[in-house]
Amino acid sequence: MKMQKILLAGLVAALTSTVTVNANATSTYAQTKYPIVLAHGMFGFKSLLGGAVDYWYQIPSTLQANGAKVYVTQVAALESSEVRGEQFLTQVKDVLAITGAAKVNLMGHSHGGHSIRYVAAIMPTKVASVTAIGSPVKGSPVADLISKADSVIAYGALNALAGMIELFNGAGSFNQSARNSIGSFSTVGAATFNAKFPQGVPATACGQGAASVNGVKYYSWSGTKRLTNVLDPTDVLFGATGLFISGANDGLVSQCSSHLGVVLRDDYSMNHLDEVNLMFGLRDIFSTDPKSVYRGHANRLKLAGM
Repeated sequence: MKMQKILLAGLVAALTSTVTVNANATSTYAQTKYPIVLAHGMFGFKSLLGGAVDYWYQIPSTLQANGAKVYVTQVAALESSEVRGEQFLTQVKDVLAITGAAKVNLMGHSHGGHSIRYVAAIMPTKVASVTAIGSPVKGSPVADLISKADSVIAYGALNALAGMIELFNGAGSFNQSARNSIGSFSTVGAATFNAKFPQGVPATACGQGAASVNGVKYYSWSGTKRLTNVLDPTDVLFGATGLFISGANDGLVSQCSSHLGVVLRDDYSMNHLDEVNLMFGLRDIFSTDPKSVYRGHANRLKLAGM
């Protein structure tokens, strides 16, 4: 039994880049009852180049400093919602096992929003809350364009990029499929996923979804500003891709498509990657600091007994 616990601890350490003990916390503001587990989006990672670049830049450390226990996961950079969901499910089960927690609070960015919804639907008794961040709940027109073109060259280039990310993240090996990923990200793919996992999905085009389903609380928030900092190279990308999306959007996901459960806010001055503070915190200097958004939401979960 002792050896099994040692092996399990090693497995979770390998699967999660941040395993927190609040001994060094300077506050209890974000000290949720249950651990927080973060799920990255398409082309996501835990960290690159030995920690030089973090996907959730300074967000886990901010939550930890305020008393939270945070786990950062890694799944395939490019795969279908169901495949990524199964990979995430395995890691969530390991977190539950090693911590002994009765439940977890799940937060997912972009395609990671599908992963957390998948896990909540599969084992709702083990999930306290689901928070989708800039997630294409109803798909993205950008994915529709790529899917319609169905270019072998484009898919090959996307797979190669995913392979490079995996090479430098040191998080193990996953099969990558740009075709499956883009298909899941499209409006048709999202509709298919929503039919299987409708929990929290709004019944109207731009409304709110059910606040609670099967005992799981559902939340979402997102940004709607594509150009946020002249020093951020991703502004060029999102400035261009956002032109293909009708109405307000973060460069990849429209304001209304991001809605799930209780919409906390859908118009932060953030682009798609500002939502996770990715580019070393480069953002609109007049906008809300993403770290404070996560910290505030953790406090919300704490006050709700989660």
